Amino acid sequence: MPNVLIIYHSQSSKVRQMADRVAHGVVQEVGVDLRCLEAFDADADDLRWCDGLIIGSPENFGYMAGAIKDFFDRTFYEVLDEQLNLPYALFIGAGNDGTGASREIQRIVNGFPFRLVAEPLIVNSDLTDAYLLDCQELGHAMAAGMSLKIF
Repeated sequence: MPNVLIIYHSQSSKVRQMADRVAHGVVQEVGVDLRCLEAFDADADDLRWCDGLIIGSPENFGYMAGAIKDFFDRTFYEVLDEQLNLPYALFIGAGNDGTGASREIQRIVNGFPFRLVAEPLIVNSDLTDAYLLDCQELGHAMAAGMSLKIF
């Protein structure tokens, strides 16, 4: 049974709603276990537990949330020798274009090393039903790909 970990940070409801819908998509896939945690609550043991990771962040000043960076800082050296090589996906709630946050997260996770398996989902406007469906589909696609051993 594949294990999916969602870590996210949200100071407003936007990224939290996105994380909830991504999680809903993951659990639609039978036989996949899920942990959905705020970034400050996740640690290296959660990374060791999971077979795939989904990261959610707001865009703050063109960068990822500090809580996401903190998660990377706290876990990187603890798991570095394990070369976890996890598949990951990314969603960003942006007020601008979201590319700075996306770029910096991708740059950091290459060092773990994690591998991106889907285009980052960036919502840089109001969170519509269509965007929420995109979030759900991202979660389901990740879980299905893991269940089918595609990644």
